[in-house]
Amino acid sequence: MRLLIAIDWGTSSLRGAQLDAAGQVMASREFPRGIMSVQPGQFEAVFNELFGDWMENPDALCLISGMAGSRQGWQEAPYCPCPAGFAELSQHLLWLQAGRIALVPGLSCLNAGPLNIPDVMRGEEVQIFGALHLAQRDSATLVLPGTHSKWAEVQNGRVIGFKTYMTGEIYALLTQHSILGKTLDVAGAFDTDAFLQGVDQSQESGSVLRHLFGVRTLGLFNRMPATAMTSYLSGLLIGEELRSQTEAARIGPVILIGNATLTMRYTLAMQHLNIDSQCHGAQATWAGLFALAATLNETP
Repeated sequence: MRLLIAIDWGTSSLRGAQLDAAGQVMASREFPRGIMSVQPGQFEAVFNELFGDWMENPDALCLISGMAGSRQGWQEAPYCPCPAGFAELSQHLLWLQAGRIALVPGLSCLNAGPLNIPDVMRGEEVQIFGALHLAQRDSATLVLPGTHSKWAEVQNGRVIGFKTYMTGEIYALLTQHSILGKTLDVAGAFDTDAFLQGVDQSQESGSVLRHLFGVRTLGLFNRMPATAMTSYLSGLLIGEELRSQTEAARIGPVILIGNATLTMRYTLAMQHLNIDSQCHGAQATWAGLFALAATLNETP
């Protein structure tokens, strides 16, 4: 196994790790140099500045996942269509330097419906395969909370399809740019009871659009303190996401992948709704890129 330089280049941050032949992290770096901070045509220069010393090893292999492969990134790597596993991903790698540096392409799928609306992910596919590798499973429902939360179905090591929910972005818009934000204390500490009340309310009949207005009226009638209302809103939105995926989630333990703050909230909501789950953090990215690199080494 060659020395692997694993890179996760997202919208707002850039992180990398050196992995040895066993997949263990020997060194890691993180910078606030997401793709939005890099001028067009400067990606190679930024990469060389931050990771060039790691690439001095003539046997190094570098795999880059995330938004670096988007239209706004280093170079656009066309999405790999689902169903897809390591074999399909490796065939769709975009090599920036033959045999040395490659962009992982991300995945696309078509959801059922009259318009067959497409869905996409970049970077999450690596986390999905990494989490499965860590959990020693080849089939699961996986959830990646975030600005755009992803629910993916994997069978026999291949992503069959996935759905994206704008849960985090809607939360940010409502707290920062709506009338609800005028009554919320966004600096308030997380309130578990209020959060679970929001989860419960999301499971009641009726549209989430109606439930959202209740955030305002609970404040107007002093039924809930402003410090607790952001937690209630969070529970309402996460609960709505879970409500639409309840059947899929009951197939088996759901694998959650993400930072501790978000996965904690999803874990709380799932426990409250009797949905089994387990969590994996940032190590899923390194595990996924390492497993993909191992697949490349096995290719004749």
